[in-house]
Amino acid sequence: MTDAKTRIESEVTSNDVVLFMKGTPQFPMCGFSGQVTQILNYLGVNYKGVNVLEDADIRQGIKDYANWPTIPQLYVKGEFVGGCDITREMFQSGELQQMLTEKGIAVKQSA
Repeated sequence: MTDAKTRIESEVTSNDVVLFMKGTPQFPMCGFSGQVTQILNYLGVNYKGVNVLEDADIRQGIKDYANWPTIPQLYVKGEFVGGCDITREMFQSGELQQMLTEKGIAVKQSA
């Protein structure tokens, strides 16, 4: 599990926005992962998707890492943001866009 934690920390610290998800950004394998990718794509956010289905150690390790039981998990600048429900609520209220902008992440302005 230590190897998984090291790999997770590396992903979280070396990428501005990381989504640990089931599937890939191009082909999400669950509805919740799909919703978060839709939000990030809509906002034009450049992010890295990590497919937890490819590695059982990462799949369990990410739950332990954030002490959060579900996937997907969104990280911005090394900080755990939340899962699908939290990300969706933050997006709908404008809080997600504000947080991304404050952290220096480019967000596409909606007309």
